[in-house]
Amino acid sequence: MDPDVDLHVPAQREEPQGPVLVAVAAGGALGSAARYGLELLWPAGPGAFPWATFWTNTAGSLLIGVLMALIGEGGRTSPHPLLRPFAGVGVLGGFTTFSTYAAGFARLLDEGEAELATAYAGLTVAAALAAVWAGASVTRAAVRAAGLRAARARERARAGERGRKRGRGRRRG
Repeated sequence: MDPDVDLHVPAQREEPQGPVLVAVAAGGALGSAARYGLELLWPAGPGAFPWATFWTNTAGSLLIGVLMALIGEGGRTSPHPLLRPFAGVGVLGGFTTFSTYAAGFARLLDEGEAELATAYAGLTVAAALAAVWAGASVTRAAVRAAGLRAARARERARAGERGRKRGRGRRRG
């Protein structure tokens, strides 16, 4: 279901959800394929820390923070109604992975690597939370800075226009 639809509101409940389902499925296929490709390129050997899954979840969390700050805060909305379902739920939801994270944790335990499994479990959660916070925080700061630059540019343009109007009035007099 579209996270922007409140199913308690009858009018929203009746909106067709087929396009949202297709967007989530297409995005999920892309994100999952990217994650799987990273796992193939960077496999974790027996008793080894699952770095590919760790960095995939960390990078995906950072991107989720960026996306949500761009399209879900400060009155900003998505430029297209299917962007959030496609990119957020689909691509990034398929890219980040709790199931592979849990399987890596269980594999380390089965291999007798309890300390490494515990470190992996804790570090993954801490890194993912830090990454989503960092992604959102840096994006918010960049959006504010861009807004300030745009406001200053508009003010300079207005001041220049006022100066040109005053200058024209003086020449005529």
